[in-house]
Amino acid sequence: MSIYFLDSNIIMYILGSSHPLKTPCLRVLEKIRSSKIKVCTNTEVFQEILYRYYSIGKEELAHTACELLNDIAEPVLSVTHEDVTKAMSLLNQYSIPVRDAIHTATMLNHNIHHILSTDTHFDIISEINRLHP
Repeated sequence: MSIYFLDSNIIMYILGSSHPLKTPCLRVLEKIRSSKIKVCTNTEVFQEILYRYYSIGKEELAHTACELLNDIAEPVLSVTHEDVTKAMSLLNQYSIPVRDAIHTATMLNHNIHHILSTDTHFDIISEINRLHP
């Protein structure tokens, strides 16, 4: 079974208010919980979630999101200097946000080539495949 890197936006749509992507992301969560999909993530995804929710005064939701992510993602990969170096290379190659370069670098350095994300800019990165919920 392939392992998928889980992006922060999946968790945020699951816990967020009504949105067209909420139901598809909830279906992804059901597949993860029923072991049809195996997911990992990295420490940067936790940082993204905490930063976003704390910046808008939703501290309790930040903790709920991190607890959910911690429950379903195994392993949680650390971001290393090697990942930062790879991310800088990816940023020279692709027009993508820095955080997503870090995610991609972490994935590639751990031989992970699939990501669950709603962000379409992952589609331009030839080394990985994005699964849209």
